[in-house]
Amino acid sequence: MRTKTTIALLVLVLVFYAVLIGLKGIALLDSGSRVGAVLGVAVLLLPGLGLLLIWQEVAFGRRTAALARDLDAEHGLPVDDLPRRPSGRVDRSAADAFFRRMRAETERSPDDWRAWFRLALAYDAAGDRTRARAAARHALALHR
Repeated sequence: MRTKTTIALLVLVLVFYAVLIGLKGIALLDSGSRVGAVLGVAVLLLPGLGLLLIWQEVAFGRRTAALARDLDAEHGLPVDDLPRRPSGRVDRSAADAFFRRMRAETERSPDDWRAWFRLALAYDAAGDRTRARAAARHALALHR
């Protein structure tokens, strides 16, 4: 619940910023100068781009959360019992062993969204967020 509250607060702040900066962009467009018009367009595009990126991230999070719920309903989520360091990060050797198991499962069932989602969790445990997101995207594509 804390994560959802934080995300909602950040989105609210971004929307507030977009409205304020949007008003400045409109004022620049109305300035009558070419430089003002170019700056006005740029000022309007940047918050719009930011809102689009936030929307995509929230949508990705909601879709992957739905996968986790589906997998949990099937009792297919791996138990998070990996040993952790005092910092809260998963112990590297345990994360590597978990990753090897999940990678082997994915190699045995390359068309199974469940295996790909568990691989995404293994990448995340190992600290490789880029590959975790790619594996989660692949799981989403297979789930459709």
